[in-house]
Amino acid sequence: MKNYLQELNKAFESRARLGIMSSLMVNDSITFNALKELLDLTDGNLAGHTRALEQAGYLRVEKSFIGKKPNTRFFITPEGRQAFEQHLEALEKIIREV
Repeated sequence: MKNYLQELNKAFESRARLGIMSSLMVNDSITFNALKELLDLTDGNLAGHTRALEQAGYLRVEKSFIGKKPNTRFFITPEGRQAFEQHLEALEKIIREV
C-alpha cells in the first residue's frame, strides 16, 4: 500500500481541488460562480485553489465579459486530465488493497 500512496498527487489532496477537478472531468468547462456554488466555497478560497491548479498546468482559465459582468470559465488541460486519472487510479489501488 505504501507504493500506492506515493502515486497520489499532492495537488489533489484538498476537498476543494478534488471537487474542481471532478467537475471538470465531466464538463467541457465550468464557470467560477457555478463552481463556487457547487463546492460551497468563498470567492477567495476558490480563487486560491484554481490558481494553484492553473500554475500546475492542470486547468486553463478564460476570462471574458457578458455585458458588463466579468465571466471566468475553467477548462481542464490534457495534462490535468491525465494527472487526475492517475490520481484516481492510485486511490482505487489503495481501496482494493485494504
